[in-house]
Amino acid sequence: MNKISDSEWKVMKVVWKKSPISGSEIVDELEAVTGWNPKTIHTLIRRLVAKGAINAKKENTYYSYYAAVSEKECVKEETENFLEKCFNGSLNMLVGNFIKEDKLTDQDIEELQEILKSNKRR
Repeated sequence: MNKISDSEWKVMKVVWKKSPISGSEIVDELEAVTGWNPKTIHTLIRRLVAKGAINAKKENTYYSYYAAVSEKECVKEETENFLEKCFNGSLNMLVGNFIKEDKLTDQDIEELQEILKSNKRR
């Protein structure tokens, strides 16, 4: 799948939340929170269909849109792309950066320690 832009992510979140959904419902929801022109939103929908991120099905006089990829899949791919782009693929460098910049609270550190304990390879 091709990379999804930040604007396209907003469309995907609407589709993931309520699927199937009509184009006009996507427009209504996004127009209210973004102020985007309906034509812009329809362009984003068409791009996502072309990328294979959403599917379109003709229903009488309108199209229904369905997510073709899960949110989990997209988050995983975006995370991997971000790690590669910013930290040469190193999760250690990412976490180290947050620790060095005092971005993690004590609670964050405790939660990370629990995650590491539960996922420790045997």
